[in-house]
Amino acid sequence: MKNYEEATAFLGQWGRFQQVNFFLLCASAVQNGLTVFVVVFMAATPRHHCLIPDGNLTREWISVAIPTESVNGQQELSKCSRYRLDVIQNLSDQGLLPGRDVNVTELERENCLNGWNYSKDFYQSTIVTEYDLVCSDQWKQPLTATVFFFGVLIGSFLAGQLSDKFGRKVVLFLALALQSVAVLLQIFSPSWTVFCIFFFMNGLGRSSSYNAGFVLGTEILTGRVRVLFSSMAMCVGFAIGYMLLPLFAYLLREWKFLLFAIFLSGLMYLPLWWVIPESPRWLLSQGRVEEAEAIVKKASKSNKVEAPQLIFEDYSGHPMGHHNMLHLLKTTNIRNITFILSLTWFTISTAYYSLSLNTSELHADPFLSCFISAAVEIPAYICIWLALRYLRRRFCLLCILFLGAASLFLIRLIPEDLSYLSLSLEMLGKFAITGGTSMMYAYVSELYPTVLRNTATGTCSISPRVGVCIAPFLFKLKIYSQHLPYIVLGTLAVLSAIAAYFLPETYGKPLPQNIQDIRVNGRNVGSDQAQESGGLKTLALALLMEKN
Repeated sequence: MKNYEEATAFLGQWGRFQQVNFFLLCASAVQNGLTVFVVVFMAATPRHHCLIPDGNLTREWISVAIPTESVNGQQELSKCSRYRLDVIQNLSDQGLLPGRDVNVTELERENCLNGWNYSKDFYQSTIVTEYDLVCSDQWKQPLTATVFFFGVLIGSFLAGQLSDKFGRKVVLFLALALQSVAVLLQIFSPSWTVFCIFFFMNGLGRSSSYNAGFVLGTEILTGRVRVLFSSMAMCVGFAIGYMLLPLFAYLLREWKFLLFAIFLSGLMYLPLWWVIPESPRWLLSQGRVEEAEAIVKKASKSNKVEAPQLIFEDYSGHPMGHHNMLHLLKTTNIRNITFILSLTWFTISTAYYSLSLNTSELHADPFLSCFISAAVEIPAYICIWLALRYLRRRFCLLCILFLGAASLFLIRLIPEDLSYLSLSLEMLGKFAITGGTSMMYAYVSELYPTVLRNTATGTCSISPRVGVCIAPFLFKLKIYSQHLPYIVLGTLAVLSAIAAYFLPETYGKPLPQNIQDIRVNGRNVGSDQAQESGGLKTLALALLMEKN
């Protein structure tokens, strides 16, 4: 009885069929890279102050109509108040001058009754300027990103079930279509509430399309090509889309134009429906053997190899017993591992999205900052891929957490006039944290037995998704202290590193097959009878399991 890889071994691993699908599926991740962090520019808050309407005020009174306030030790124009215009008008009509005849600071203030004047140094418009998400409504700005990530959270739960029922290809293209439609509807949203509804739909599509495209690639590809695809290529595709985002934002400057460009990029991918095949593995799992054979025979023609007359005549799968989340609490050892991994993953994910969403708030140019933040991910993925081949897992994780913590703590010691040094430290932290997001999948897969691996990956990934939802609010803590967000993230990283020290080491050990293979002392994971080897193969397997 042959398994799938044995039955399709005649195709080879890197023929034309594999090459086309490898790069096209990586291209689907580019769209996700554009979409996930578009909120950095689309919801950026420009410098602003109360609008002073045209009237009979003299130039002297107009220049002092906005109070000044101390913000982080610097004097800035008030964002949410002005001196009462009727009082100023009356004083102006009497011929009194500010500073000489009137002490302006003693005048009564009022809210911005006529709206706001927004700076156009970087952006011609954003949803903040469109819907006035400032002052009493400023809480809506970070909530906008949270709504999107909540859609990602819900979509991640639905994607696996939908793709298991309807197919990987169907879910991939329906999700991309949903993303495109949602983006287009966002452009014409009459209010912030309607905008958020469509943004939530966008998040649903984003999660489903990435997961479905990832699973489709890991099931079509085999051997080392699958390892490369699942451990690095899809991540690099996402990073490329992330790198293109600041370029689009720099050239367009209008949030509606930026969304329309993303809409067009998604629309261009949809015709590939007639190029990308359904997963033969999924078709076989549904008993659709003839369709699976037709795809493989078409692939053999593309690869210029001869296919057997009956490819899956003796194909059989290897079902396992059913396990659920309760098994993760069954023993003290597994409970401790689950808790530590959930805490560590929460920290890494919260830090990753917080630092990514903060790029427009850095001292340096926001477009350049965002590009650097995206570009640093590519070497991070390459480094963690190499580290997983040669280094111990626990050592790698501790280095990632301590390097991230040290970088974030040191930022508070940098003078404000050395903004590029602060940016460098923040990007060093981003580099470490990005590597951690990739590594967590591999470590989870090696710690849990085969019968629990899929369940454990889905369960442990709940906490990072919660972290993603709160990430947009984290850097709002700057209103209390400029460095408070970095202190919070650095402290979480240190606490996670202390907890991670007690995780078992898995490098070079065989994957555990059953719960009994995890020893009670937690220091050795695996059984002498296990047949699968560790290393990069586990990373591909872990990511393949991640469908929820």
